[in-house]
Amino acid sequence: MLRRLTYLARLVRIARTLQKHDALFPLERLDAPPMVLRLARLFAGRSRRNRERRPGERLAAALEDLGPSFIKLGQALSVRADLLGEGIADDLGRLRDRLPEFGFDAARETIESQLERPLAELYLEFDRKPVAAASIAQVHFATIATPDGPVPVAVKVLRPGIEDRLQRDMDLFFWLARIAERADPKLRRLRPVDIVRTLQQSVALEMDLRLEAAAADEMGEVFQQDPDFRTPAIDWERTAGRVLTMERVTSVPIGDNAAMDAAGIDRPALAERVIRIFLRQSLAHGFFHADMHQGNLFVDPDGTVVAVDYGIMGRLDHRTRLFMAEMLGAFIAGDYRRAAEVHIAAGYVPPETSVDLFAQACRSIGAPIRGKPVSEISIGRLMAQLFRVTETFAMETRTELLLLQKTMVTVEGVSRGIDPDINFWSASQPVIETWARDNLGPEARIAGIITDTMDIVEKVPRLLEKADRAFDRLEKIEGEAVEKAVSGNGSRAVLAGIFGVLVGLVIAVVATGFMD
Repeated sequence: MLRRLTYLARLVRIARTLQKHDALFPLERLDAPPMVLRLARLFAGRSRRNRERRPGERLAAALEDLGPSFIKLGQALSVRADLLGEGIADDLGRLRDRLPEFGFDAARETIESQLERPLAELYLEFDRKPVAAASIAQVHFATIATPDGPVPVAVKVLRPGIEDRLQRDMDLFFWLARIAERADPKLRRLRPVDIVRTLQQSVALEMDLRLEAAAADEMGEVFQQDPDFRTPAIDWERTAGRVLTMERVTSVPIGDNAAMDAAGIDRPALAERVIRIFLRQSLAHGFFHADMHQGNLFVDPDGTVVAVDYGIMGRLDHRTRLFMAEMLGAFIAGDYRRAAEVHIAAGYVPPETSVDLFAQACRSIGAPIRGKPVSEISIGRLMAQLFRVTETFAMETRTELLLLQKTMVTVEGVSRGIDPDINFWSASQPVIETWARDNLGPEARIAGIITDTMDIVEKVPRLLEKADRAFDRLEKIEGEAVEKAVSGNGSRAVLAGIFGVLVGLVIAVVATGFMD
């Protein structure tokens, strides 16, 4: 009961902040308790200056006021135009982690306690004022001593007390999500509890900067031979749970078109490169940077893209990547029946769904955008339409795709900012076709069968060994001992041994026949 009252009190404070920005409409749409809405309107008058702003702008401003967890929630909702509408989703997509900086003394205390050395011993120079302050951490520039001379670095430091604050907010989100699922059966399809759980897992990873360092290091290995993309080097000696030190990136910010033009960067080629890097990460490797906004992307003079901030990463298993490749490939080729078949085969819509009807729905999404430049296409609107269509066919929200959807929308915006005339589908096609050929073609399927068979073959010796032991045991059982062995637990042991022999022999024959 006390917890419920605490949540209600917090909900009133949240409602007051929303009302202050004239952004109470999400609570109204979600049927928040009337008492909460009345109290919010009673204690917070509507601001006149907000009346001229779009609803999405007002909501984004309110979420920024509410702090880190709500900024993260707004970013997650930016891909759910089916919940709040396309205009609001677009405005939430512009939400960035911009918060007031915390003091230098707090940053120094964190660094020294985490690395167990005085700041002056760790860094030759350390800028007192941060260059960026986000919801989870802030970044300072510094310089370290190396055998080759001073090297500029960037130092990321977590906000004091951020873990406890985020946990309190996540507890509240779970409470609200459970209420939403119980109150409105239609919301169960959207799986709000699973969405909050996905958000919580993502935020939890950001709370340990060693995990971010590991993600950057892994991405660097994955793209080591790729000339299009690189990651900053990690300084592991000066990295701990709440502190991360890495190479300072001095390349041109991708959001600065004038600087890129001055540096002679081919912007149309760069826009395509950004899209293809994202697709290679997500499709080829199943491991992608899930926060690819302009503030995190830079470009070297030779056109190599450099990404920073690996706190939010996405992973896709092979089966999901197969679905994604086939689905995108079908849309690009205009094969809407295949797109429908892929959705059904993957279990993304119920198996009893009519292929013809769902193909018709896919055509309603894909046909209007084929061959058009990104300036006339919004991936965000495309996602919203897909959600609306799939709702008709009782498709549940796939939480494993939320980060992918969010990143795809962000990458679209970045690419459009670099080159407004880029065609997302044309840029995607070479990567998707190459990956599909390597993973969906006959050769790939044969390779998959061989791999699966070899996995089984590797188990054969262990099965045969168990069978030999079982036969040895059988040989020792004579007369009355046989009757005892085949009763109770003994019977199960004997049967298990015999079954092991049979399975081992069958697998051995099948494997030998396949290899021949």
